[in-house]
Amino acid sequence: MQPYVAEFIGTLILILLGNGVVANVNLPGTKGNDAGWLVITFGWGMAVFVAVWCIGDFTGGHINPAVTLGLAAAGEFPWSDVTGFIVAQMSGAICGAVLVYLFYRQHYPACDDADVKLATFSTMPAIRSPASNFFSEVVGTFVLVFAVLLAVEPALLASGEGGALTEPSTKIGLGALGALPVGLLVFSIGLSLGGTTGYAINPARDLGPRIAHALLPVPGKRDSDWGYSWVPVLGPVVGGLLAAAAYRALP
Repeated sequence: MQPYVAEFIGTLILILLGNGVVANVNLPGTKGNDAGWLVITFGWGMAVFVAVWCIGDFTGGHINPAVTLGLAAAGEFPWSDVTGFIVAQMSGAICGAVLVYLFYRQHYPACDDADVKLATFSTMPAIRSPASNFFSEVVGTFVLVFAVLLAVEPALLASGEGGALTEPSTKIGLGALGALPVGLLVFSIGLSLGGTTGYAINPARDLGPRIAHALLPVPGKRDSDWGYSWVPVLGPVVGGLLAAAAYRALP
């Protein structure tokens, strides 16, 4: 599979299953209504697992611009591929959000809370404090990207006699941890660090669905909260870059 196509499909799956569990828990009349935060965090962890499981052999399974940028800044991914990966991830995220809306379209009119409807697309803070919310996204993404970088084995980059290192492999991503371990990592981040912002830890996961929310005819919707939208985009990018800096500083 062509890498950009793989990233598109992987991110679409991520959002379809991740935002799907949010819609299942939060929208009225669903089988999972009011199932709670534990179900949402587990659902997101399994969404990452399935997405990485499906495309890991083709790209390493980035499905996240912060991961792509962090790996490139750490010298483990070619900068020449960064733009194409991010465009594919954003496109996949928008399409995944549209599919969630179509799947649960009969439940949106039954919901009279516009904030709940927005939450099935993008994240919102529990307590709105831009500096604190930004810090939360930085820390959560740092944990994600740093764990991936620590899991990258030198053998993944080795070839030739004596294991001489060559150019970084384009198949390094969340899959460096393995599909199930990275799913458990995201589950852990959600349980421990997700309570303040809903743990976007992924610019495409938040911005793509937020764009879809703005464009789709969601009945009774509110504005797409663009004033907050920079937090779950810039915070993960900074967290990923800080993880790359910390990785490169290791002896």
